[in-house]
Formats: sequence, structure tokens, C-alpha cells
Amino acid sequence: MMMSRAKIYMAKGRTKRLEQGHPWIYDNEIERMEGEAEPGDLVDVLQSNGRYMATGYWNPHSTIRVRVISRRPIADMDEPFFRERFERCLSHRRRFVRDRDCRLVYGEADFLPGLIVDRFADVLVVQLLTLGMDRRRETIVQALVRVFAPKGIYERSDVAVRKLEGLEERKGPLYGECPRTVVIRENGLAMEVDIEGGQKTGYFYDQRENRAAIAPLMTGWGARSGIRLERRPYAELPEGAAVWKGAVGDGSEEAGERADDGLALVPVNANGKVVTFPYWDGATVLECFAHTGSFAMHACKYGAKKVTCLDVSEHAIETARRNAERNGFTDRIEFVVADAFDYLRSQVKGLEERARRAQGGVDTSKPLGAAGRTWDVVILDPPAFAKTKGALSGACRGYKDINLNGMKLVNEGGYLVTASCSYHMSEERFLGTIQEAAADAGKVLRLIEWRSAGKDHPRLLGVPEGHYLKFAIFEVRSR
Repeated sequence: MMMSRAKIYMAKGRTKRLEQGHPWIYDNEIERMEGEAEPGDLVDVLQSNGRYMATGYWNPHSTIRVRVISRRPIADMDEPFFRERFERCLSHRRRFVRDRDCRLVYGEADFLPGLIVDRFADVLVVQLLTLGMDRRRETIVQALVRVFAPKGIYERSDVAVRKLEGLEERKGPLYGECPRTVVIRENGLAMEVDIEGGQKTGYFYDQRENRAAIAPLMTGWGARSGIRLERRPYAELPEGAAVWKGAVGDGSEEAGERADDGLALVPVNANGKVVTFPYWDGATVLECFAHTGSFAMHACKYGAKKVTCLDVSEHAIETARRNAERNGFTDRIEFVVADAFDYLRSQVKGLEERARRAQGGVDTSKPLGAAGRTWDVVILDPPAFAKTKGALSGACRGYKDINLNGMKLVNEGGYLVTASCSYHMSEERFLGTIQEAAADAGKVLRLIEWRSAGKDHPRLLGVPEGHYLKFAIFEVRSR
């Protein structure tokens, strides 16, 4: 039985989005309102003929008048309501997410529009993005404590979108102990998170599975350096010899094991010397827009030989340095504080200058410096270039710029790993922009993998706004 509360009647012919699962109701989709409701109160949504459709919370000051929280009549958004929803969220993560540290509540996709909750070790970081959720802050905290038993809850509602709801930005502790920095575990790696000053809630969990997807790119490069595998007597191996452990598909069933003949499979360089560097088969990697180095750490975990970790923020790079140290990767990562656009362009210019010098007839008195480097794998994970529809044209230019220069720096047959987290940059537009960049760069791209956000960021069909992250792995070859 429906509760007695204000009723929203949808305009005729304007119910399609709601019927297809979208939880937002805009002001121009509403015919009339019966009864009174305070901002943030629950209202029942009805068709023009009076048939019940949904229940949501109301905000007359927002273009999005109602955000649906149930397709069946409910009494209230009280603590039992939130507990039940949080338990469903937890059940989903336990089933699909290996790591304990993850996004626990993902707004609309978890049927809690306007609420984000991330778990970082024993601290929960919450974002209350709408008036309806903001009004229920204490109730939400109580339910979070009951279901997740955190040591602390910290609010990071310092986001501009709250202004559209008539709310001020705010941040600060809501419960218990909230240290500024915590260390989480992701895919077996230890990563530092600044819950007070980090971007968004402090860390980007949506790329977790995409970071793991780069694993096959990180090894298989030794042959390019003239290294081959040979069987040598164990008794003759130098100390620290990199005895090959074998890999699926390499045909070395006895790799890394002492055979009856006393021979070991070891890497040998072009001069016939046994290689002792353990990462001799690893890729060289450039990560741009690195933030705190999450892709760089995964690259090292999966066997990269050398990684260049670049970000414009000195604070972010210092955090990345600490992440490298705590994971034992310091000797394989170089850190660069620079603008990614400028860095990529300068490396391409250096590469072009080296090519001109190789042809002769060019003044070579001026030193080239460090420009003109190339890598086996280039990773581009920029922030959103198109935060509004009006910014799309400029965003396309930005994506084309970094991808064009990035693929020019990929060694022949290497890989470009590229992403966009701009909702307004559609899948088709993103791929089209990369294709234009490839044509201008004289490259042929082969799409190896196409992904989106991880399983702790589920997507509701009928809600295109949830499909914001595009992630691709391309093989790069010259035309």
C-alpha cells in the first residue's frame, strides 16, 4: 500500500526513459505535482493516468527534479533501508571483486543515486552528491557502521556537482579515526591513498581490472635485444644467472627445472654470455598522467624491465615514489615531473631529429639530449578532457594530440594502452579520434582488447551516463 505523500505525475509521452530504467526525472518530464514536499523528501511518481511507477527523492532547485530509489512503494529512506541496500552492495563485491579494498557503493548503479562509498583499508570515504542523500547523512553513517564496521568514515563531498543541487562543498571526518593516508591492496600491490587531498575520493578503483589487463604486454621482449634461450650446464652458470622459469606457449616444459642431463635453460646475449638481470625479457614502459603510479606499479609487478612514470604533479610523483619503494620497484622506475603533452611532443621532435641526422646533411654540432626515446608500451590514462558537452571539440583535439604522439613513441610492434574517462566522449568518437591520429602518424593499429570500468562499477542499461570509461590496448605498426 502506498504511503500518503506528494505525487508527481509524468507528462504524456515522457515516461520512456524512466520505463527503460533511468533513475533521473527532469523538470520538463513532469506534468504536475499533487501535495507538498520539502526538498529531499520522498515523492511517488505516477503516470498521467495515475498508475504508480516509482518512488524517489525530490529537489525543486535541481533540473533533475526526482531521483528514483525504488520501483516499488517504500515507507522511508531510514537506517533499515540503507542497511539492506548496503548488504546487497557488499554481496555483489564479495562475489565479483577479489580485493577487499574497492568501491562499495556506486550511486545509481547500486540503486542509491547520489551516494558513493569507497573502502580504503579500514576507512570508508563517502561522497554525498545530492540533496536527498545530504539530508540523510547521519542515517547513512549509522548504516555504514552497522554493515561494514569501519574504523573511520571520511566525507569527500568537495565536488562542484553539489552546487547544481543547491549544496556547498564539504569534507571532513564523520566517524571514528581517519588518518590522512592509508595503504590499500590492489591486485597484490600496496598502494598509498591520500583520503584528504587525493583526487576524487583518493584513488581510482575503476581501472583496477584494466591495470591487470596489461600483464601480457610486459614480457616477451628479450629476443629484440638479441637474447636467446640456451641449455647450459648448471655447474658452469655464473652466480645470479637468470634461470628461465618457463611460460605458457614457450615450449619449454622443463624450463627452470634441473634435468637429468644437468642442463638449465638460461638467457644468453648476442656475445654468448649468460644474462643475470632477472627482467631481461621485460618491456620498457612509459606511463603518462600517472597520478600515484598505479599502472607503473602493475607494469613492474608483471615483469617490465624499465618504467618511466610521468605526471605534472610533484605531490603525485612523490606518492608514486613511495609506492615504488614499498613494492620493491625503485630500481626499475624513473620518475618525471612534466606536462604530458609537452613531454610527448618533445620526445617526438627528438625522434624526428635523430631520423634527419641519420640521413646526413644535417648540422650535428648541437647535442640531442634525452629527447627521442621510444618504448615498447606507452600508457595514456588522462583525466576527463570533456566535462561538459560544449568541451567535446577541445577534448577531441587533446585526445588526438596525446595518442598521435604516444603511438609515434611505441617501438615497432609494441603497444599503445589508452583510456578516456569523459562521458561526453562516446565510444565511437573516441575510437574515431584514435583512428585519425593513427592515419596522421602513419601507423596501423590492431585492437587487442577493449574494456570499461571494473565490476565494482556496474552499469545500468538505460543509463548511458554510467558508460564513461573507455579503455583500449592497441598493437602499433608502421604503415
